Amino acid sequence: MFVDEPDPGHFFWVLHESTEDASEWKDVQSGELAYQTWTEAFEAGTVALYRLIVDERIGPRAPGEDEDAAPAG
Repeated sequence: MFVDEPDPGHFFWVLHESTEDASEWKDVQSGELAYQTWTEAFEAGTVALYRLIVDERIGPRAPGEDEDAAPAG
């Protein structure tokens, strides 16, 4: 998760994940509304990330992702 500021004072949260090629990332979800501060956007993005967690022991995972697979890289 990161915070983007495309225009001064307009902050958006963005959730992204790596692809099969660990050097490439794709956006998964992003905030539609701008926040006035980086902190507000970060907190809203964190809430969005938590909503993707089905099992708190392993965190958010893409459908069919093998939690026992060796990490890439």
